[in-house]
Amino acid sequence: MFDQILQFVLTGVTVGATYALVALGFAIIYNASDVVNFSQGEFVMLGAMGTVAFSAGDGLPLWLAAVCAVLLVVCVGMMLQRFAIAPARGASVVTTIIITIGASIFLRGVALLLWGKDIFGMPHFSGEQPIKIGEATLLPQNLWVMGGAAVLVLGVHFFFNHTTNGKAILACSCNRTAAHLVGINVSRMMLIAYGLSALLGSLAGILVAPITFTSYDAGVMLGLKGFSAAILGGFGNPMGAVAGGLLLGLIESLAAGLISSGYKDAIGFVILLLVLFFRPSGIFGKASAERV
Repeated sequence: MFDQILQFVLTGVTVGATYALVALGFAIIYNASDVVNFSQGEFVMLGAMGTVAFSAGDGLPLWLAAVCAVLLVVCVGMMLQRFAIAPARGASVVTTIIITIGASIFLRGVALLLWGKDIFGMPHFSGEQPIKIGEATLLPQNLWVMGGAAVLVLGVHFFFNHTTNGKAILACSCNRTAAHLVGINVSRMMLIAYGLSALLGSLAGILVAPITFTSYDAGVMLGLKGFSAAILGGFGNPMGAVAGGLLLGLIESLAAGLISSGYKDAIGFVILLLVLFFRPSGIFGKASAERV
């Protein structure tokens, strides 16, 4: 029984690490521009599909194909901000949500036209020989996912706390007008924030694709799970988003293993609803009060 639970936990941490990176992308964009970006899942899909296309179609080495795909997705993220979000500045929350949903549908449609409905695989980065941990097994790619997620989360933390651009983005999230008055280029900071979010999404897609495969619509469910993880941890709280992603992955894995795989998604969303009912700010979020 212990070995089974260990197996479920290892699987949950791997899946949760992917959710955490997607949720972190949601949190970065929300903090920077107060926009809930529902095309975040498509960044994940484009990262994986782009790597497959550059590698198999153009014959590039896997690492170079991944670099090209990441750069492409970062450009897509910046274009989304420049040509869709920026012109709608001052619009209502519902309007910006509709814009990002429209962008998600558009990107998915482009991917369908380019690559069709086929499911694509990607080679594992360092072989497929399982690693034994007691009676549980772990693929080397799982370590890539967990280690890559840890490095990216630490990198984001360093970026926002120890770099000029990171602190400038935080200043914009606190008060955009004040940031502009002290000389911060707000438009450029928004582009960087969207580019960083796209970077995280594309790398998440590349890391997990060898395990889960990828297709033109692979980002839909990952985007929903990342959004759920961001809410679970406390929307707008980057480290809370990471914790929410890991927690959601563990809940799903344990539910699939101990109860039934058919209830995996349902149990995750039920817990999310309970959090929204009893703690709307999320597990790690701070309750806000507005005095009128």
